[in-house]
Amino acid sequence: MTNEEDRNPQFYICDCFTTDNIFLKDYKLHVIFVSEQQFRLDYEASLRRLGCVTDKQFEDVLDKISQEVDRRRHLSVTSVKRAAAIKDEYQPLHPHVYHLQESYLAPKFRQIVEHCRSRDISEERLLDVVVEEAARVYRFPVFEKSFCEQLLEELEHFEQSSAPKGRPNTMNQYGILLNEMGFDEGFITPFREHYLQPLASLLFPDCGGSCLDSHKAFVVKYDLNEDLDLSYHYDNAEVTLNVSLGKDFTEGNLYFGDMKQVPLGESECSEVEHRVTEGLLHRGQHMHGALPISTGQRWNLIIWMRASRERNKLCPMCNRRPSLVKGDGMADGFTKHC
Repeated sequence: MTNEEDRNPQFYICDCFTTDNIFLKDYKLHVIFVSEQQFRLDYEASLRRLGCVTDKQFEDVLDKISQEVDRRRHLSVTSVKRAAAIKDEYQPLHPHVYHLQESYLAPKFRQIVEHCRSRDISEERLLDVVVEEAARVYRFPVFEKSFCEQLLEELEHFEQSSAPKGRPNTMNQYGILLNEMGFDEGFITPFREHYLQPLASLLFPDCGGSCLDSHKAFVVKYDLNEDLDLSYHYDNAEVTLNVSLGKDFTEGNLYFGDMKQVPLGESECSEVEHRVTEGLLHRGQHMHGALPISTGQRWNLIIWMRASRERNKLCPMCNRRPSLVKGDGMADGFTKHC
C-alpha cells in the first residue's frame, strides 16, 4: 500500500451484505436470502415452528425481506444524501459535543489509557485497573456524566428535528447513525485512534485489536414503547465498545455467551449490568444480547471497530473470503490490501 493509500484508504463492503444476516424481528431469526426458492427450502419449516403458519404471514415475511434488501442495495447513496441534508438543515443544540475534548472523559479512563501507552504495561497489569465482567468482556468508566447528559440532549434535539434519519441496522429500529450527523472526523475517529486503540492492542491482539483502522458508530435507544431488548447476535466488528449514556432505567442487562462458532446449546451466558457513563469492551464475534428494560429509557453509544488486516482474509458475516463492492466512507472496513 502506498503512503497515500495508507492515509486515505478506500474501504469496501462484502457483497454478502445484500443477502446475509437479515433479521426477522417478529421471529427473532437471522436469515440468508438469495432467492425465494432457496429461502423456502432453508427457512419455511423453521418459520412455521416459530408461528409463521399462514400463507399471508409468509408473504409478509417475504415483503419485509424485499424491503430490507432494497434498503441495503441503496444504502450508500441514501446515506450520503441524508448526511448532506442534515448538514444543510439541522442546527446543533450543543456544537461542542461534536469535537472530542479530554474533559469529556472520566479521569480513571484517561489513567487506564496512559497505562496502556506505557511500554512496560502487560495485559496482566492492565487487568488490575479494568474489570473483567465475563470472559474477555471488560468494564471501565468512559465519560463524565455531564458530557453524557449534553450528548443526550443533542441526540434528542436531532431526533425531534425534521432532518432525515437512518436506522443503525436491522436489529435496532430506534437509533441514530453518528457519521451522518457529522461525529466521525472530530470525535469518533480521534477517540478510536488515541484512546481505544491502546486498550484494544493489549486486550485483543489476537483479533485485530492492534490494527483497527475504521469503525461504524451509532446510538441505539430502548424504550417501553419502542425497542425493549436486543436479540442474541454478534457484531460486524473485530472489537466493540458499548457505552451506556443514560437515562434512568431499570433492568435491561447485557448477556454474553461464547464466540459465534460455538453452538447456542453449548454456551452458557453471563449477565452483565450496564451502568450509565461506563463502557463494555468486547470482541465483535462474541455472542451477546440485551435483556428487556422494565422502566424508563436507555441510550447506548456503540462503536464497531474494524481491522481490515483481519477481515480482508475472512468476512465475519458470511465466513468467506470477502467479495468486495465499493462503499462510501468507511463502508464495512474491507480494503484491497491485506
